[in-house]
Amino acid sequence: MIGFFSLVTAILIAMGLFFMIVGPIGLIRLPDLFTRAHASGKCDTLGQALILLGLIVYEGFTFDAVKLLMLIIFLYVMSPTATHAIVRAAHILKYHAWKPGEERE
Repeated sequence: MIGFFSLVTAILIAMGLFFMIVGPIGLIRLPDLFTRAHASGKCDTLGQALILLGLIVYEGFTFDAVKLLMLIIFLYVMSPTATHAIVRAAHILKYHAWKPGEERE
């Protein structure tokens, strides 16, 4: 019989994989850099955090789980910061957002 913690681990990792798959779909489907950066920044951060949280549940409360928790905190700080830097650079270089009626890039 599958244990409670194994079930929670499987659910968290499956949810993380779902978000990691939705991110690239957003990169393909969305029209411009700003919306693509939003999709990839949000989905990748949440997907990675859910997968790591599933590994923490699987591992139990050990020193490795603390290191994984620190990695989640690092990801939640650095991934949105990097996405913001990329979008800001595009804005400074006068990259314009897509408007309905224009051709997609």
